Parts: sequence; C-alpha cells; structure tokens
Amino acid sequence: MFPKRGAIALVTTVLGLVLLLSFKTPDVATVAATVQTVGSAGSSPVATSGSSSGATAAPAASAAPTASTAAPAPTAVTSGTAATTIAGSTVATRYGDVAVEVTVASGKITAVQAVSLPSGGRSGQISAYAGPVLASEALTAQSASIDIVSGATYTSQAYAQSLQSALDQAAIDATTVNG
Repeated sequence: MFPKRGAIALVTTVLGLVLLLSFKTPDVATVAATVQTVGSAGSSPVATSGSSSGATAAPAASAAPTASTAAPAPTAVTSGTAATTIAGSTVATRYGDVAVEVTVASGKITAVQAVSLPSGGRSGQISAYAGPVLASEALTAQSASIDIVSGATYTSQAYAQSLQSALDQAAIDATTVNG
C-alpha cells in the first residue's frame, strides 16, 4: 500500500513543479495597453521621471511614505471642457518619490496619471508594472481607496496618498463620487 501512495505523491509533485515552472506572468506592455483603453482615450496612464541609469533612490529616514509639505496648485485643462487636472502632493518613499495628477469632470475621476514613480533598476521595473494597475484601480474605485499591488507596497501606499491629496484639492471624497 505504501509504494502506491508514494508513487501518487511523486507524480503530483512533479506535475505541480511542471505547472509552476511553465507559468508566464503578463507582459507589462499588455497590462499598460489594457489600462490605457480602460482609462482615458488618448493619454498614457503612467509617466515616470528621473534618470534611467539603473541606480535606485537612496532610502529615506523612515520606511513609511511621508507626504511632502508643499502641495501643487490645481491647474485647469485648456480643452474647453469642464474637466480639471489637479496635481497631488509628492510623497517620498524609501525607493523614490510618487506623485499623481487626477483629471476630474462633473464630479467623477476621468483620468489618473502618475507624474513621478520610483525609477531605475528594480524599482523602475516595479513601477512600470504597478503604475498602470494603480491607475486602473483608481478609475474603477473612483476614490483613493485602492488595493495595494503585491510587491509594490510602498509605491501603492504613496500613490493612494498623492491621489487623496489631489481629490482633497478637488473637494471630492468617496461619498460625493458616483461610480
């Protein structure tokens, strides 16, 4: 009886390893294209700033994201519509600064764009994946109550803080937005 169970365990273990090793993660370009079609029609949901030299930002004194003291003034879109683009505050993380801009029209979030995300090396790779996902989450939630992207916890928390800062400037909160 024992050899039969051992053989079954061995076969299921091998099958599990084969499935695990053959798993392919989604392509970043595919995720970005999906978010772009869900988000605003013509603008890219992610824009990173900083150098692409491969160096990561120096760690901040604290591990938790902290909001900067200066909040940018809201700026209106010149397209002739009632849409307004508002820049959220820049939030410093141990991997780099995070800042977003929110476009609001008729009390609804119509676009979210990352103005600044951590860049360089592994932080840049994580930002390239997390940025579009976070933008999609914000558009879907119509608030700063967004899910954290696994592997990008600091960036996700800072993104939500910057987003909330912009929504506060626009005088929008979760109770006034009609999803």
